Amino acid sequence: MTAKYRRVLLKVSGEALLGEGQFGIDIGTVDRIAADVKQAHDLGIQICMVIGGGNIFRGLAGTAKGIDRATADYMGMLATVMNALAMQASLERHGLACRVQSAITMNNVCEPYVRRRAIRHMEKGRAVIFAAGTGNPFFTTDTAAALRAAEMSCDAMLKATQVDGVYSADPKKDPAATRYESLSYHEVLARDLQVMDASAISLSRENKIPILVFSLHDKGALAEVLQGAGRATIIEEK
Repeated sequence: MTAKYRRVLLKVSGEALLGEGQFGIDIGTVDRIAADVKQAHDLGIQICMVIGGGNIFRGLAGTAKGIDRATADYMGMLATVMNALAMQASLERHGLACRVQSAITMNNVCEPYVRRRAIRHMEKGRAVIFAAGTGNPFFTTDTAAALRAAEMSCDAMLKATQVDGVYSADPKKDPAATRYESLSYHEVLARDLQVMDASAISLSRENKIPILVFSLHDKGALAEVLQGAGRATIIEEK
């Protein structure tokens, strides 16, 4: 089978890197995700990524404990850089060249975010991981993913989650939850389905970037979804 997309952005939550742990980075889990990314890349697809930081520090949780929102969000951005570096190391162990670009300049650690350079990396066959969100507080990594997907002219954004698509409620808590095969951007917003935050959904709609929601836990699922054969919910204009 051939891939349906030429260039995609993969959004992975920080919590996905926890594995069975309660905090930090589980290298085995990172390696499993990296193997799936390498498999997808071998289909000839250009891949960039955004990884959250919730496994290390979540801005809203910090705010609840008394840290002002802007400071807490910057701390969360630094957590995403740590996750990006871990994923970069794993991808390179799997034989996929990778560059990390940060929206907050830290030249001794990774490249600064430069749109044209990121595109050139992907054209040369490298993966690119965008770290530190948008570089601004009050924006989530979901919004950063939608923004980078638009800037990179991606054909689709893939949201890796704990379940195999979008449900009417949390299927782990509500056995009667209904799974959707497809949704429009408007339906996601109107039903408050909590797939991604409203800013990310709206930005994707404005730039006509479909969002594919699939399970992170199924080995090889990323490649299958990119070939149009996997199990995923597609969010696009209807």
